[in-house]
Amino acid sequence: MRSLLIVDDSPISRKIIRKLLPPGPFDIREAGNGLECLKLYQEAPADLVFLDLTMPGMDGFETLERLRQIDPQAKVVVVTADVQTRSQERVKDLGALVVIAKPPKAEVVKLVVERFCS
Repeated sequence: MRSLLIVDDSPISRKIIRKLLPPGPFDIREAGNGLECLKLYQEAPADLVFLDLTMPGMDGFETLERLRQIDPQAKVVVVTADVQTRSQERVKDLGALVVIAKPPKAEVVKLVVERFCS
């Protein structure tokens, strides 16, 4: 079974990603902040992480950087409303596979899951 970790401080945003996932057996865990994400990932690495950038405390940039220190092979997809070129370049440099603009579209989420989590 494929495992997903959805990280966003907004429960609504996490729910939206859940609803947009393609059908299939998934073990889905959720984290409301960066520290919780790191803890859950260390307990059981996910096949794919959906990560928001704008969160209180540890933001998505720092979370991504620390996640990649824990597991250099971690597959992380950034889902954000921050569409600035500089932010997108920074997350790519930190190892994100792709950046999805909020609100995410079902076809984009499906393609990402099929491509990186099969």
